[in-house]
Amino acid sequence: MPPNFQPSITLEYYAIRNAVSVFDTTPLFKYRIRGRDAQHLLERVFVRDIRSCPVGRAQYTVWCDPAGFVLQDGVVQHVDDDEYWLTSAEPTLRHLRQTAREVGLGAVDVEDVSFDFGILALQGPHAHDVLARLTDAAGHLSYFDCTRATLADRSVLLSRTGYTGDLGYEVWVRTEDALDVWDAIWEAGQDFNITPIGNTALKMARVEAGLLLMGADFHSARFAWVDAQRETPAELGWSWMLRRLDDDDRPFVGREAIEHERRERTSRWTTMGLAVDPHAYDELYTSAGLVPPLHEVYSEGTMSVYHRSGEPWDYAGYVSSFLTSSLLKRPIGIAKLPPELAAEGTEVDLEVQVVRRPETVLARVERMPFYDPPRKTARVTTPAATTTGPST
Repeated sequence: MPPNFQPSITLEYYAIRNAVSVFDTTPLFKYRIRGRDAQHLLERVFVRDIRSCPVGRAQYTVWCDPAGFVLQDGVVQHVDDDEYWLTSAEPTLRHLRQTAREVGLGAVDVEDVSFDFGILALQGPHAHDVLARLTDAAGHLSYFDCTRATLADRSVLLSRTGYTGDLGYEVWVRTEDALDVWDAIWEAGQDFNITPIGNTALKMARVEAGLLLMGADFHSARFAWVDAQRETPAELGWSWMLRRLDDDDRPFVGREAIEHERRERTSRWTTMGLAVDPHAYDELYTSAGLVPPLHEVYSEGTMSVYHRSGEPWDYAGYVSSFLTSSLLKRPIGIAKLPPELAAEGTEVDLEVQVVRRPETVLARVERMPFYDPPRKTARVTTPAATTTGPST
């Protein structure tokens, strides 16, 4: 997965926001879960209730260890009766099969199909226009719908999903058909400035969308040495997945620990957005005789956050992903803050490096997403097949 294809990462980023980008999501691990007990298995594995995901729908979800710490997140698609397709960033085959054995579910088959399928993600305001030249199926999809379709005379699974916080679709295609489908999409997108993008532009867009990245904003509990390296769904801002937990009787893995955390209010962190004051940011660098770094600044790692009241350099939390957003005209980040500092508008100090020297700059807590265009979830209409897009 290359960081970029074009000399300019900004060009790739604005293909997402202004035209249409295409990203190869194939390196994700892919699983097909089938059989009479498929739903029962996923009821036990996933924190989010799979019963609320009927055929033709996809669902963003997470799964935990028995201590309630997050193992992974992923998107599951309910493609047919008793059949689900799942993506994950790390291998999860053993976990799925082991859980099935532990709870005595024999009528389910969990298959690793990672090498059997490719996945292409079309993201941007003209993503639908491109697909509409190849299939009528895209026009019928609402946000997080999925359907089987035919594209370039090849069978595909099409979903209205993505990792950019914009209008987008993902296409599952069998490996032997992948190049034909790529060529058809590429040709159909020529009137819409279709642009292949790499990892960096995608990650810049996902920070604006407030989407967490495993390996940056959290780590799998499976690979952690101590609990300080692990996090719960609530600590990662996913409490919305548990809104109906009191009416949900599933004994999913980690449930007891999650209920204890909710009851006793033991969450250590709250994941929130952090917006740096742009004037304070500029002044910090200009006072040192420097031009403020604003162009294509994206980083993953620990940037410490401090209390503004009390003693100087009083540690409070940290930013795990940081971006100077050219679209929003300000630096933003995904932050882990103690619950008492997580209210919107709370002022904190963020540590940055100026000429190899740690300095602090004013930042304010915000809810995510930072950028949430209506087109992401709005119903789209299918244009005529002869419709053309912008040529420049």
